[in-house]
Amino acid sequence: MIIKDKPNLFQLLFAIKGSVLPHIFPRILALMAYSTALVLVDNFVYALPHTSAAPFAVFGIALSLFLGFRNNAAYDRWWEGRRLWGGLIADFRAFARECDLFISNKDRRIKILRLSLCFIHRHRANLRSVENENAKQWVSDLPYGAHPPCTALNAINAEITDGHRTGEIDGFGARSLSERLGGIALAQAGCERIATTPLPHVYSLLVYRTTYLYCLLVPMAFLENVNWLTPLFVGVIAYVFFGLAEVTEELENPFGTTVNGLPLDAMCRVIEISLTPHLELDPPAPLTPTDGVLS
Repeated sequence: MIIKDKPNLFQLLFAIKGSVLPHIFPRILALMAYSTALVLVDNFVYALPHTSAAPFAVFGIALSLFLGFRNNAAYDRWWEGRRLWGGLIADFRAFARECDLFISNKDRRIKILRLSLCFIHRHRANLRSVENENAKQWVSDLPYGAHPPCTALNAINAEITDGHRTGEIDGFGARSLSERLGGIALAQAGCERIATTPLPHVYSLLVYRTTYLYCLLVPMAFLENVNWLTPLFVGVIAYVFFGLAEVTEELENPFGTTVNGLPLDAMCRVIEISLTPHLELDPPAPLTPTDGVLS
């Protein structure tokens, strides 16, 4: 996620980091070259049809509304992912305090908290489909199982169950800790739902087909009035429409490793900072942005 102060005018016009321009620039250049060719043909080879701009205005409004709807759907996914991770941070902070309150056996309490940190790193790695080396820092001998994050949660639940059976944790404490684990599992499932359920592919097909169709036809509306400036106008239109479509592609997966993705590494570190005092360890330093990007 990009962490920067409000950009000045120069940065606003020429900033590349976090922009979708590098991804869509080749398409914009291709459409501008196509528009230039149409202008050359119209002026020196054969007079092409000069259409009215009114139909394209109506078509453009409809396309922009559809792109706006799709962007809102993608942003809702991004924001829901952030809310779920905020809930995980709050739940683990409360879980650590409840462990101090209900678990008298220090060794068991420390093991549960270490398993909690193992879980959050496995959860992050599972959402991003990356290696989870940080999880081994807290628990090195826990099997991965069919679903590594759930293996860690199951191990926590087994410790609570064993503590309740031996009388180390009373019934009220076991119930409170179990309910907290239920809330954590609910947030985990919500994140996995977002990560594994993309926006319907038919939306992408419709958006890109209609955007290309619009950008290929709209030069006909500019040939008579703006003539040699047609490629410039087409470039601006292509930047707006393809830019909106590309933003949706990035926000659709809020847990990705793009610069506009959620800073899962930093949020895992926040949980580590919150739980290490309960482990009688010095808390690590918060992660800071690198070149304006917080991972």
